[in-house]
Amino acid sequence: MLNHYETVFIATPVLSEAQMKEAVAKFKSVITDNGGEIVHEENWGLRKLAYPIQKKTTGFYYLIEFKAEGALIDKLEVQYRRDERIIRFLTFRMDKYAFEYAEKKRSAKLESKTKEV
Repeated sequence: MLNHYETVFIATPVLSEAQMKEAVAKFKSVITDNGGEIVHEENWGLRKLAYPIQKKTTGFYYLIEFKAEGALIDKLEVQYRRDERIIRFLTFRMDKYAFEYAEKKRSAKLESKTKEV
């Protein structure tokens, strides 16, 4: 039985766009190489941090929503800790209500985009 998870990580703001893409690709492959399935992802871009972390006041935020077994989370978080580009991360298991809410939010966003076109 696969659980639904959402992970958000904050990368250091000194990365180039190519370095950021490489970091995202690395964590996505950790998920897929270990039997996970990516459901959705969002690049939230460069944002101001609520408080300075490692003397930095901004960071690149990235969200990945995925389905996987619980054992994958340890592997993913070890990779976050080992990567000096990552200054913060949070992974949590979504219950069915959080998952339904995320799906509704996505479909509402898609509908508003198609209406604009």
